[in-house]
Amino acid sequence: MASALLFLNSRGEVLIYRSYRDDVSRTEVSQFCTQVVAAKEASEQPIVYLNGVHYIHTVQNNIFVVAAAASNINVAMILQFLYKAVEVFKAYFNGEFDENAIKKNYVLIYELLDEIMDFGLPQLTETEVLKQFITQGGLRKSIRDDQIQGALIQATGITSWRPDNIRHKNNEVYIDVIESLHVLVSSQGTVLRSEVQGQIMVKSQLSFMPECKFGMNDKLAMAGDGNSVLGDKGIAIDDIKFHQCVRLGKFDRDRSITFIPPDGVFELMTYRVTENVNLPFKLIPIVHEYDKNKIEISLKIKALFERNVFASNVVIKIPVPKNSGKTNIYAVTGKARLEPEQGAVVWRIRRFPGDSEYTLRGSVNLVPTTSDKPWSRPPVTIDFQVPMFTSSGLRVRFLRVIEKSNYKPTKWIRYITKAGSYQHRI
Repeated sequence: MASALLFLNSRGEVLIYRSYRDDVSRTEVSQFCTQVVAAKEASEQPIVYLNGVHYIHTVQNNIFVVAAAASNINVAMILQFLYKAVEVFKAYFNGEFDENAIKKNYVLIYELLDEIMDFGLPQLTETEVLKQFITQGGLRKSIRDDQIQGALIQATGITSWRPDNIRHKNNEVYIDVIESLHVLVSSQGTVLRSEVQGQIMVKSQLSFMPECKFGMNDKLAMAGDGNSVLGDKGIAIDDIKFHQCVRLGKFDRDRSITFIPPDGVFELMTYRVTENVNLPFKLIPIVHEYDKNKIEISLKIKALFERNVFASNVVIKIPVPKNSGKTNIYAVTGKARLEPEQGAVVWRIRRFPGDSEYTLRGSVNLVPTTSDKPWSRPPVTIDFQVPMFTSSGLRVRFLRVIEKSNYKPTKWIRYITKAGSYQHRI
C-alpha cells in the first residue's frame, strides 16, 4: 500500500502532499525532495530507497509524481496507478499537467486524490465515472437518487469503465492499427535491429452493453492448440498489453480477445514484434570525403510497399560536418537543401508512391577549421508515414459485435506505419 502521494516541481518543492497512512512523515519526504529531486539524481531511478522508505515516481512535464511507501508493495501496480492518475488529471485540466495547472486546481486535485486512492490502495480511476461526482469550478448538476445509484453500481461493478444506459443514433466502431518502426541498418546494408511497437486504438460509439470479439492474424490466435507450424499469414507477437476491459480468462483459454468496450476512444492493446519485420524503404547512402575540403553525397531510396500505397511526409536527413558551407544538391523529386540548424542536408518528399525509386546527388564544400578532430559520420535518418501498411504484417481479421437488441454497427479499419528511430549508418 502507498503511504502518501506527492507532486513535486523540478526544484524539489512540494506542490501537493496527500497522506493515506501514518508510517511516512513529512520529514522523511523532505529528504527525497532535497537529496534526489533537487540534486537532479531521480531521472534514471524510478525507484529510490531512503531510510526505510521506497519512493516510486514518474516525471510528466517537469512534475514529479511520487508514491511513498514504508511497506513491501506491488511496484508495477503503483507505477501503473501513477500513469493512470496523470491521465485523470489531464482529462480534468484540458490535456494540461504542469505546475500552473496544479496551482490553479489545488482543491480539485485533493478531491480527486481522495476518490482514486483509499488508504493507500488504488480505488477508482475511470474519468467518466469521476466526472459524474467531481466537477470543475464547483458547479454540480442536480443528480437524482437513481442516477447516484447507477453510478455507484458502475463504479463498483465488473464494467466500471462503461455505464449501461449509453445510446447512440448511429452505432459505429473505428479501429486504428498504429505501428512505430525502429530500425538500425549498417553501412553495408545489413539490418542490425528491427522492432515494431504497435497499438490498436478503438473509437466506440455503440449503444447499450455490447460484447465485442476481436480477431487478428497472429500466432497467439492461430496457434492456440500449441502447434508451432503455421501458415505464411501468421505473425509472431512478442509482448502484449491489454486494456482492462479485455477478458483475460478467455484469452488464456482460447486466445480470443473478448471485451465490453468503454464509450469513446481507448487503447485496446499494445504489442511488440521483432521477427519478420517488413521494411517500407531501402536506402543506399554513399558519402565521400575529399581532402577535408569537400563532401560528395549520393543517396538512393526505394519504396518496398505496393504501388497502390503511398507514403506521406517523407523526410530524409543526411548528416554533414558542422563546417559545411556552399552546397550543390540535386534531387529527382521533392525538395532538398542544407539546413545548418539540423546539421544535415534535408530531403523532403511530400508523397512517395509504392514500388518507386528516387535519387539525390550533390556536393558540400567545407570551410577550413583549425580542429583536427575527425567527423563522427552520424547515421542517415528518415521520418515517414505509410497509411494502409503494417511492418509487422498484422491484419484485423474480424470484429464481431453482439448485443441483445441485435443492431448492426458500421465498422471502419485503418492501418498506419510511421518511423520511430529509423537509422542507416554511413
